[in-house]
Amino acid sequence: MAALLIRGGRVIDPAANLDAIRDILLADGKVVKIGSRIISRGSRVIEAKGRLVMPGLIDMHTHLRDPGRPDKETIASGTRAAALGGFTSVCCMANTEPPIDNAAVVKYVRDKGAAEGVVNVYPVGAITRGLKGEALAEMGSMFEEGAIAFSDDGYPVEKADIMRKALEYARQFGAPVISHCEDRSLSSGGSMNESALSTMIGLPGIPALSEEIIVARDILLAKKFGPVHIAHVSSAGSVELIRQAKKRGAPVTCETCPHYFSLTEEAVRNYDTNAKVNPPLKSTADVQAVIRGLKDGTIDVIATDHAPHTIDDKNVEFNQAATGMIGLETALGLVMTNLVETKALNLKQAIAKLTVVPARILQLENKGRLKAGADADVIIVDPKVEWVVEASKFASKSRNTPFNGWKLKGKVICAIVGGKVVVRDGKICN
Repeated sequence: MAALLIRGGRVIDPAANLDAIRDILLADGKVVKIGSRIISRGSRVIEAKGRLVMPGLIDMHTHLRDPGRPDKETIASGTRAAALGGFTSVCCMANTEPPIDNAAVVKYVRDKGAAEGVVNVYPVGAITRGLKGEALAEMGSMFEEGAIAFSDDGYPVEKADIMRKALEYARQFGAPVISHCEDRSLSSGGSMNESALSTMIGLPGIPALSEEIIVARDILLAKKFGPVHIAHVSSAGSVELIRQAKKRGAPVTCETCPHYFSLTEEAVRNYDTNAKVNPPLKSTADVQAVIRGLKDGTIDVIATDHAPHTIDDKNVEFNQAATGMIGLETALGLVMTNLVETKALNLKQAIAKLTVVPARILQLENKGRLKAGADADVIIVDPKVEWVVEASKFASKSRNTPFNGWKLKGKVICAIVGGKVVVRDGKICN
């Protein structure tokens, strides 16, 4: 593989506190050098003047639906969607069919990711067997086979003693436990946020307390038994609970998703099932609280919760529709448009939540940064390009996005994974 010289771009590397015009030399799958006016005879040159050069993004929360639902997504299609969105590493959740709850399925996903994926694929192992919340899955053997974290995402671990044991086991490996916080005794039968709007349009509501009660429980468990990472934070109450827990030194990290800072419950007023997610979209006050949490560091990570579904899954009565939206190809554009352009976050802060911070939580030492010796996972973004979301042209096999037709700013022009160019001129190379 020939060396690559990325020349004259604005390099943003939050891990090194770098924001400057630099050249980057890549060779043998690694970053070799960052500097001004690098000369490397025989290298292939990519001109990046006027563009942003950043570490490849890391998605801590992706659903690739493999094994079991190739009609929704495959590792091949999902990783191409990821690359087009600037994600060079994705962590795929365990709620597949069958679930990723043993070493054999972890190996299957890893092998298929290596064979068919165009970005790095990291399996997330289930916390419990069959995602049933009753008995711990084979966490040790899954970790040895390559599981990077553990989660029953899509389902809460309802029994506190099971969650305690999961935290104790995972602490031995140094692998994060990712908690889906939902009290199903409160959320059961609901399909949107419980509010005046849910009453007005006649949809059964889910109170924010459904999320917040389990957030509070898991903070208390984390203090005693080991770190927890809280998935898809959506409510003001959850943000405040996590903020106070961090002030008291609790080993808690968390993520939110672009839809929780870009949309309110108004998106479902006309029964758009593409805006039906779990936890549900909430009020303007909740959105503002999520943005404040991102700004003050309470919320560590921005993850997509990319959840592909077929048209048949969504083209039904709202209460019967599947929950979730796709997000890999819109996440960076929503971050640039709704956080950076609005000055809620500066570019370095925003990119940190997509690169070095998830890398640190996942203990991926050579990802999410551009220092010499790091993996050559790099993206080039044109920050000036405005583009219109056209779901029909997505690489994902699914089309379930409420952002269709939105105008976003910032487009991935090039993505490099392990020194190999996988996106060129905004298009997949293979």
